[in-house]
Amino acid sequence: MEEKRYTILESPAGPLLLAGRGGALTDLRFGGARAVSRDPLWVRDDGAFAGIREQLDAYFRGELRRFSVRLAPEGTPFQLAAWRVLRRIPYGSTITYGEQARLMGRPGAARAAGGANRENPIAIIIPCHRVIGAGGRLTGFGGGLDLKRRLLELEGAAAAIR
Repeated sequence: MEEKRYTILESPAGPLLLAGRGGALTDLRFGGARAVSRDPLWVRDDGAFAGIREQLDAYFRGELRRFSVRLAPEGTPFQLAAWRVLRRIPYGSTITYGEQARLMGRPGAARAAGGANRENPIAIIIPCHRVIGAGGRLTGFGGGLDLKRRLLELEGAAAAIR
């Protein structure tokens, strides 16, 4: 198995773990060093991910609306389908978990879509923060509801939440 390179990025969302292999991002997780795997194939490389760092910095400054990053999330077929739908949610927009399930071709699977979102390995870039509960309620987010609200405000989607 190929080594997985990682680094920690300090950001307005707190420390973020960036990890990947073969030039593709596999992980962007909250918690920085706490999210690092103990797997011996994980190798710290603070010189890696310069382009992703620049894009994230621009996103947090409100200057970037679409990421240009090669992604390789690892998950089940259902999770991968859920995450593909997330990538199609436009910047500044939100959808509900029910809408996400319908877009996946799985009406009635809103809870399962939420579960897939909870396992999203590439936060922010695969924008699970853009999925809200019915009626505009803020619900679950790995970075906490305060951060979810701040990301939606940054993107101009705050009017959609309550």
